[in-house]
Amino acid sequence: MNTSTDTTPENLSEEQLDALEDILNSLREQDDEVPDWEFCDGFLTALACTRRPIALADWLPLLVGDADSFTSDEALDTFTTLTQQRLAQIRHQLDVPVENLEDERAFQPQVLDTRGALLAMPEEEQAALKADLAEANQPLPPLAQVWALGFMFVVENWAEEWQPPRDKEAAAMLEQAMQTLMALLEDDRHPPAHNLYQEEAPASTSQQRIDAYAEAIWAVYDLRQLWRSLGPRVETIIKASQPGRNDPCSCGSGKKYKKCCGA
Repeated sequence: MNTSTDTTPENLSEEQLDALEDILNSLREQDDEVPDWEFCDGFLTALACTRRPIALADWLPLLVGDADSFTSDEALDTFTTLTQQRLAQIRHQLDVPVENLEDERAFQPQVLDTRGALLAMPEEEQAALKADLAEANQPLPPLAQVWALGFMFVVENWAEEWQPPRDKEAAAMLEQAMQTLMALLEDDRHPPAHNLYQEEAPASTSQQRIDAYAEAIWAVYDLRQLWRSLGPRVETIIKASQPGRNDPCSCGSGKKYKKCCGA
């Protein structure tokens, strides 16, 4: 009889992802600063890499507002359940050793080639959307920029969890990983070579950007490994200085320390 249990978190289905997008859209009707799902996925990825676990009650209001922001208890329950499922999946994927990112078990951020999606539209729809974006002064983000913004949002708000460790090798590993992730915050200024949204559509993303994105995924692996190996930060307790053996004892007996409490 097979008694093994499979604890691998289930991938979010298309229906569940659509439900998350619908909830975010409804929240955005009340607060236009509510992020999209790609930002949320970057946010959750950073939560999977923090030195100590961050409680749902602490991160949920920062991401989308308090419970009263949701249109119903059902929407709140759905959002919290699915985001925690995604967080568990990210942690699981990052804890599985892989040799390359083509491995189906590898961590896969949920990012969208937005520029590629625009170029895959019919020309009339492209023109209309470009006009709307120009009017709003809102450029389309390059591949994984929004995801990286979500990641760095966690770093900024829990900065104490990302302080360099004392170990020089570990500190260098942290610095390199963070620089790699921050590179995705920059625009893609190289010639486009690929469309990751639709292969036959005009190119939207450079090979350099794709390479930088892959390096950022490996950086996330490094961060997860780094903090798991170091464990939570330990507060340093400063002890009162101990008197010398020939000093008067601090207990007030009038005797020398070596003949009193230090005996």
